Amino acid sequence: MMHDQELNTAVSQRPSVLLVDGMAVLFRAYYATAYGGSIRRMSDGTPTNAIFGFIRYFWDAVERFKPSHIICCWDLSSKTFRSQQFSEYKANRAECPEDLVPQFQLIRDVMDSFGIPNVSCEGYEADDCIGTLARIYRDQNEVMILTGDHDMLQLVHEHTKVIIMKKGHGNYAVYSPDYLMEERQLTPEQVIDVKGLMGDTSDNYPGVRGIGEKTAYKLVQQYGTIEGILDNLHELTKGVRTKIEADMDMLHLSRQLARIECEVPLECELDACVFAPDAEEVRSIFERLEMKSMIAFTGVSST
Repeated sequence: MMHDQELNTAVSQRPSVLLVDGMAVLFRAYYATAYGGSIRRMSDGTPTNAIFGFIRYFWDAVERFKPSHIICCWDLSSKTFRSQQFSEYKANRAECPEDLVPQFQLIRDVMDSFGIPNVSCEGYEADDCIGTLARIYRDQNEVMILTGDHDMLQLVHEHTKVIIMKKGHGNYAVYSPDYLMEERQLTPEQVIDVKGLMGDTSDNYPGVRGIGEKTAYKLVQQYGTIEGILDNLHELTKGVRTKIEADMDMLHLSRQLARIECEVPLECELDACVFAPDAEEVRSIFERLEMKSMIAFTGVSST
């Protein structure tokens, strides 16, 4: 569902920077088509289904939100500072599908052809790169983050909208501080505390064992922060208090793992991110990928 009021607030006289969560969009694009069992391939057998889907998602967002600047952020490897802090972090993730592996570099090539910087940093996740760039750019620009990852809601700010991709094409929820409060009764900072309490099965950290989403939300909404909860343990039911006391170390570690790092050592000059694709570059990459329909779909070659 598109929230027009939220979208309108993203439009201003300031430049608008779209930060694309490349990993989230690419995996979404892959699985949206892979389940059918018919993988789109080039004549040499190279799979391109995720690239095709990525471009459709990406271009819809470009047309909808009309950014003046775009950056795409990527993970580099599974070894990050979080896996050093907690060896089980994301250890439950299945191996990357074989058909997706060759598409990682190819989609970066596509972004290159659009003149969009591909940003990543050793030891950090794409989320951390996005958080850092959002912090850097928001003082002078309107920042928009395109993702399917609700963890990113902690990055919502007066000048940072988090655009959550929902099921289907062109279906988004656009989060500002006001909409986050309206929908979840949380501030961006409280998103982190909720994750610290309930953990994250996808990222494989437990939080406080026995405390689920409903209780985590209730506690944070009532006491404001984890510190507020700990200061008022005597008010909690015996069952909840016992669970928190038994898992205190993991509670603090889980909150640490949930927090997106916004001080990643990376630089990306805004001037290098102006979205002004070269028609010939775009045509060339789509011809190479045997996606001539995308030349017309994006309309870049006719601008």
